[in-house]
Amino acid sequence: MWLRDELLKSIWHAFTALDVDQRGKVSKSQLKVLSHSLCTVMKIPHDPVALEEHFKDDNKGPLSNQGYMPYLNRFILDKVQEEFDVLEFNKMCWTLCYKKNICTKHLLVSDDDAFKVWCIFNFLSEDNYPLVIVTEEIEYFLRKLMEAMGSGWSEEKFADYKVQLNTKKNCLTAWELIELVGMGYFSKGMNHQTLSMGITEVFQELILDVLKQGYMMKKGHKRKNWTERWFVLRPNSLSYYVCEDLVEKKGDIILDRTCCVESLPDKEGKKCLFIIKCTDKSFEISASDKKKKQEWLQAIQTCIQLLRLGLSSPHREARLRRRELRRRQQGEEDDLAERMKQLQVANENKQRQLEGMRKKIEEAAAKATTEEHRRKQTQLDLQDRYRLDLEREKMVRQQMEEQVAQKSCELEQYLQRVRELEDMYHRLEEALEDERQATQDEEAMHKLQARLLEEEVAKRAELEQIHLQQQRALSQTEAEKQELVAEQRAKERDLQAAMLQLESLERERQGALEQYEKVSMKLERAANKTKTWKDKVSKHEGLLRLIQPGDKGPQRITNWGPASFTDAELELRKKSWQESKNQGAQAQ
Repeated sequence: MWLRDELLKSIWHAFTALDVDQRGKVSKSQLKVLSHSLCTVMKIPHDPVALEEHFKDDNKGPLSNQGYMPYLNRFILDKVQEEFDVLEFNKMCWTLCYKKNICTKHLLVSDDDAFKVWCIFNFLSEDNYPLVIVTEEIEYFLRKLMEAMGSGWSEEKFADYKVQLNTKKNCLTAWELIELVGMGYFSKGMNHQTLSMGITEVFQELILDVLKQGYMMKKGHKRKNWTERWFVLRPNSLSYYVCEDLVEKKGDIILDRTCCVESLPDKEGKKCLFIIKCTDKSFEISASDKKKKQEWLQAIQTCIQLLRLGLSSPHREARLRRRELRRRQQGEEDDLAERMKQLQVANENKQRQLEGMRKKIEEAAAKATTEEHRRKQTQLDLQDRYRLDLEREKMVRQQMEEQVAQKSCELEQYLQRVRELEDMYHRLEEALEDERQATQDEEAMHKLQARLLEEEVAKRAELEQIHLQQQRALSQTEAEKQELVAEQRAKERDLQAAMLQLESLERERQGALEQYEKVSMKLERAANKTKTWKDKVSKHEGLLRLIQPGDKGPQRITNWGPASFTDAELELRKKSWQESKNQGAQAQ
């Protein structure tokens, strides 16, 4: 359902067009025709008697817009129950008003393009009457139009136009906006067809809520075949048609907050696939390339997200944000104006206070002048009196002068003595000050020396401690070094002894092997000599052993080879080697 404010804007244009005398009022007969047309377009049962009954107490003739508004709300707008063709409604209102206000023959736009610009004006205009579009919305519309035509936006050109607009009234009516677009001020170099296509694209987005449209492949639900369709995305649905003329609609994909859109891997020879999952069914769609696929995914996901948040289409939300921003800026400007007014009132109060103070100063200056004149007159009188007194006292003065001269000499001597005493007093004070300063300096030096001595004692104790630690470390290191050298020498001696013993054992082993070979050959003939041969083998410290059944456990490995000794013999050799090592260490 369209917002009532947007419907009222179109009706306001039609009502204004019926006001032929421009007095702001329309006759009842014309309002009957307008009401009947509105009811027909909006699919509302028309009651021709309702208008007369509603205004039966008003016999003053034509009605104003404010007088017609209650009837319009009660008998027409409040009865709208089902969806109606909004384009037909707007065209009816456009037909009533455009011929009276504009002629498109000298413009680059056709009547149909002018109608679309008029609808865009109603969408972007303020909610105050008479309807106007402000500078920010003009810039938004022109930017959209330039983007749709593939042309760059010129900030300098719009800034110049904005200056011209500010010198007038800082806003445009619907007919001034159509003339601005039709004159091609911002679309120079563009032909009529490009301008018309740009207006149509902006119209579809802002008025028809077409967020995105284009060709894609869709998989069927019954035959599972892929067919190319023209898809049109709106805030709550994705419709698909046979072609872009939108004549034959094949179906709608209703979007709600439970829907989701996901990307699919390539399959069945189709690439750039994605799926829209709804409550009752899912739709598989293939885009022409990866960029188009990403754009469609993002656009559909945005619609679903807005539905989950309970918001309208993106451009309507953007319009509300712009209006809120302007309202906030206007409030700040009003606050600033109010503060300026308060400051101006305070300044005027200050000026009045300063004026009062200036008057008081002038009055005080006048009083001071009067007092000065009175004082001068009194002074003249006193001067006359003093002159007489001086003449009388002149003789007394002469007598006094002699006494004064004598007293002056005495006073001069006294003053000389006083000056000498003062000099002496100052010198004493300076000497005392120097002595006090010297005492303070001496105390400071004593404290500094005491602190330095304490620090030196602490440092010396610390150094002695470090020296003792170093000596202990050196002695310990030296002892460890000597012990390591002794141990190394003992190990070297043990190694040499072991090497010599190993060489001796190797030679004995070679001899035993040779003897064993001889004995093996003569075994049958020299059986009686077996005991003697065993004694020889035992003398060679068990390097060789008769082959005989032995322990089934794991074979022992020693430094002298595998199975050379028994466990008891090995323990004896370990003890003897350890004793020899300890004796060598003690000798060192």
